[in-house]
Amino acid sequence: MGEYLPKKILTNADLEKMVDTSDEWITTRTGIKERHMVEKGEAASDLASQASVQALADAKVKPEELDLIVVATITGDMPFPSVASILQYKLGATHAACFDISAACAGFVYALSVANQFLACGTYKKALVVGVEVLSSVTDWKDRNTCVLFGDGSGAAVLSEVKSGGIISTYLGCDGSKTGILNMPGGGSLNPATHETVDKRLHYVKMQGNELFKIAVNTMTKAAEVVLEQAKMTFADVDLIIPHQANARIIMAVAKKLGIPEEKVYLNIERCGNMSSASTATALCEAVKDGRVKRGDIILLDAFGGGLVWGASVIQW
Repeated sequence: MGEYLPKKILTNADLEKMVDTSDEWITTRTGIKERHMVEKGEAASDLASQASVQALADAKVKPEELDLIVVATITGDMPFPSVASILQYKLGATHAACFDISAACAGFVYALSVANQFLACGTYKKALVVGVEVLSSVTDWKDRNTCVLFGDGSGAAVLSEVKSGGIISTYLGCDGSKTGILNMPGGGSLNPATHETVDKRLHYVKMQGNELFKIAVNTMTKAAEVVLEQAKMTFADVDLIIPHQANARIIMAVAKKLGIPEEKVYLNIERCGNMSSASTATALCEAVKDGRVKRGDIILLDAFGGGLVWGASVIQW
């Protein structure tokens, strides 16, 4: 595992000077105190590269040994080529097939699942999976309801064959009828960039927060139940749940519905905010570094985001 968070930090006090908000308002509703921001010219591939170098060193794997690079992101350096392609060059992973996955906040779980299939069927032996976002680039800094939420960062994992444990089960899902609840309307083929789309601020994240809250709690709860059932386990078997870090109230509501004590829930949202595809990846990496994850532990990843998509995974470390 590896992670990288930009050095620049944006606090709630900083946001108080930018929009009509307060530290108390943000903390009470989201659990966020600060978030990391890229410097000008720092792109998703730069963050991904930093996290990947750490992950490769941790796994004692050389870049040229990689067969596959899968990057989960919705804020790539540019529409194309993929961040994975740019990352391949930066790492020197010349033998790796490369592509990106767009699954918003569930991106890292989706990417893990895809890479796992390639390894399980024997097509590849070593894969690099990265969750990376530069959400500051698509955040409307005039919208106080969304600008307080997001941060930048990257987490990476190297996957290879194991004799036992590893990724035991994965559950992925989507409800495309609710795409309007969380999206970025501008910049694609439907609304290509024009003066009008820029003036209408369509190139920023749009979110219906209240409706999303209820759906997120119910969906993450269901995903956790399904994936554990597939693994033939119960919540009593789980040593640590690592949820997508969207909102502390959402996370604790899910934990309460599942009957999971707070000490079994890993949080980094207070320091990092919502980093979409990068949230679950960095939280997992931090949990391992902090000693919260030990060999043989059962880890539950649980994520939900724009699409609307969701994904959960049971991993034996």
